Amino acid sequence: MSLDIFWFLPTSGDTRYLGHSSSGRPATNEYMRQIAVAADQLGYDGLLIPTGSSCLDPWVTAASLVPVTQRIKLLVALRTSLGNPTASARQAATLDQASGGRLLLNVVPGGDSTELEADGVFLSHDERYAASDEFLTIWRRLLSGETVDFVGKHLKVNGAQNFFPPVQKPYPPLYFGGSSAAAHDLAAKHVDAYLTWGEPPAAVAAKIADVRERAARLGRTVRFGVRLHVIVRETNEKAWAAADELISHLDDATIVAAQSNYAKMDSVGQQRMAALHGGDRNKLEVAPNLWAGVGLVRGGAGTALVGDPETVAARLLEYAALGVDSFVLSGYPHLEEAYRFAELVFPLLPGKGRVTVDGVLTGGAFDVRAGREKAPGAAA
Repeated sequence: MSLDIFWFLPTSGDTRYLGHSSSGRPATNEYMRQIAVAADQLGYDGLLIPTGSSCLDPWVTAASLVPVTQRIKLLVALRTSLGNPTASARQAATLDQASGGRLLLNVVPGGDSTELEADGVFLSHDERYAASDEFLTIWRRLLSGETVDFVGKHLKVNGAQNFFPPVQKPYPPLYFGGSSAAAHDLAAKHVDAYLTWGEPPAAVAAKIADVRERAARLGRTVRFGVRLHVIVRETNEKAWAAADELISHLDDATIVAAQSNYAKMDSVGQQRMAALHGGDRNKLEVAPNLWAGVGLVRGGAGTALVGDPETVAARLLEYAALGVDSFVLSGYPHLEEAYRFAELVFPLLPGKGRVTVDGVLTGGAFDVRAGREKAPGAAA
């Protein structure tokens, strides 16, 4: 067994502490490149590039990372509510060619109706999924080489073609996450990999079973992944102290304001995240080593695995035993935590190896010289 381990690109900014603090890092393209290059060199399999009005444009960001990375896959948001399928198909084929077949697509029908209305989209929750179904029907056929005539409730094309085929056949793989019945239907019909935010294992197992059953009725199979934050330290005590430190600048008013904002969203997944903790900082360990503190003030994925390397690896393998083969991870700050997770946990995961070496002395020329003297064959 081998697991795909992705890292996350914080295109809305990064920080050492959640809430108000002086540790914020702006979302510059230079910083995004630092994280991407680090993740590529450390051996992460992919990089999730998110979307939203507060994020850098995911497609432009992805294109800027192609020349500075070598092997890492780029999981780019495909906003089915904001574009049209023919233009999006050309974009996808072009970026897949430019990256040498390293493009993955993360289907995003919506999530925040207020944000969508600011972008000119006035569709209800289920209407967004119906429109996404039509979009993906056209998009998949175009990238499979078909000439497409289609008339739906939301979309219509006549003689649509894509003249620049992607490297990956029939098209770059589609990832997607959603917790509603409409979302599960969309996953079963169209996507290659279904992602869930990090809920307790029993809840994740129920989601996997439902999507798998819906897909089987259509003669399809779907892969599964989990989106999580991670807080890993050499000991469990240090990890939990780091979790407490991450939210040490949060005040109750900020938590109430954030939770009130999330409650207005029609995202079922967001509702499930909020229900895990109810805005109460005293009820944050919602399953063994699964901590919901991030979700106090962060929308979307709001849980983190907390512990020493052996504990976190064991929890990841518990999800893997449910049928999960991909994990999309993140940690604050994202540059340092990409190194920390790879150094501490990669050696404990199937398909991953060590990213550090033994016996290295640091501190100056004398340490380097001493290391050489002790190295095998140094005397000769």
